[in-house]
Amino acid sequence: MFWRRAVPEDADWLIVGLGNPGEEYRQTPHNLGFLTVERLSEDAGVRVTRPEEDALVGSGQIGGRQALLAKPLSFVNRSGGPVKRLLRRYHLPPHRLLVVYDELDLAWGRLRLKQKGSAAGHNGMQSIIDALGTSEFPRLRIGIHPGHPVSNGARYVLRPFTRDEIEEVEEIVGRAAEVVRHALAEGTEKAMARSNRRLAESQE
Repeated sequence: MFWRRAVPEDADWLIVGLGNPGEEYRQTPHNLGFLTVERLSEDAGVRVTRPEEDALVGSGQIGGRQALLAKPLSFVNRSGGPVKRLLRRYHLPPHRLLVVYDELDLAWGRLRLKQKGSAAGHNGMQSIIDALGTSEFPRLRIGIHPGHPVSNGARYVLRPFTRDEIEEVEEIVGRAAEVVRHALAEGTEKAMARSNRRLAESQE
């Protein structure tokens, strides 16, 4: 299998943000993965502009580890192909992949880091799981549920953010980028414990 190759020194992790290419989708809930990767790239001084395997990529130090940042250009629901090809290209195993994406089943602004799990109805994640043949890779879910019933989920995730939401998104994306850095710096288990502790404190 492709992930049994040795990990090269020039790439310890692949950080993938899910989203749709095109300016019309940029400020929508479905692009929170893209926005998180962009925040990570800005903070690290990395340009995610190099076209590879139907994705834009860049590399640099994230959380003290050498990481590839990637934004697949295949649209969310077909993310699996580019992700698999990038892992193969850089000889990385699935457990060195961290996917950041929006989650309609999670409350707006909440973050949940997990080491593995099902797609839970997210077509982009299902595409990646199908392509890799495994669901055992870390992922950071960013909640987008508005707190009231959503009649059309597909339409909701592609609607533009409101003016008030744009300000909140800046803060949410900043926290998501921080979680990614902690995950790389200290491991996903410790980062999960840290994230859960902060969530509990915020709800007290």
